[in-house]
Amino acid sequence: MATYVRLAWAWTRALAQYPASLAMLTAAQAVATVGELAALVFLFGHAGRLGGFGLHEALLVYGLAGLAFTLADLLMGSVERLGEHIRTGAFDVMLVRPVPALLQVAVEEFSPRRLGKVVPCAAALGWALAALPAEWTPLRAAAVPVLVASGTVICCSVWVIGACLQFVALDAREAANAVTYGGQAMAQYPLAVYGRDVARAATYVVPLAFVSWQPALYLLERPDPLGMPEWLRFAPPAVAALLALVAAAVWRAGLRRYRSTGS
Repeated sequence: MATYVRLAWAWTRALAQYPASLAMLTAAQAVATVGELAALVFLFGHAGRLGGFGLHEALLVYGLAGLAFTLADLLMGSVERLGEHIRTGAFDVMLVRPVPALLQVAVEEFSPRRLGKVVPCAAALGWALAALPAEWTPLRAAAVPVLVASGTVICCSVWVIGACLQFVALDAREAANAVTYGGQAMAQYPLAVYGRDVARAATYVVPLAFVSWQPALYLLERPDPLGMPEWLRFAPPAVAALLALVAAAVWRAGLRRYRSTGS
């Protein structure tokens, strides 16, 4: 972690040499995220309830998903460029350095402009938590950062697993993005909107339901309208730990398969 922080700080200092550019890029990221948030507010503000969820409940789902995905994008989003590093031979250089290759790929071109996405999502989550008439016990309040951290680990793990497809096919980046960015778009809305089959896939295949849907049900103290087992809402930390182990195993398998670019 210390090495990651030092490398991230080096990239940040480099970008800070052009403060106007960095500020404009950060603002652009924030505006785009605010636009997504405005669309959700407009939709639920006019429809009233969708899938049994009102505006503030939908904001809770959006905030949990958005914050987890944007933090994962900030920390690990660069792994999606693994195929590019392999194609150019840069990954071979990373393998001979005395720093883990995954850390180097993850921190490559680290940019604080992605914080422009994090802030609106955090604000939406805070708005939803303040507006919901939930009984805030110490345990429930302490669960919020745990659930956000678990969601972030799940998203980081999905990013790494998707990136490892590029060990097999260098052009698999778009397929991985369909799961990462497409999964983010899906997880930002209550899964009850999509139906039972989609919810099951998001629970048992690609476990994005544990990023926002199940945590939201826990915080709202609501039964699952899709009939999923109630114990699933307590599982995000365990799912995060398990998926992180899977991601580590997949990464190591990809490294064992890798035979250099040949250039």
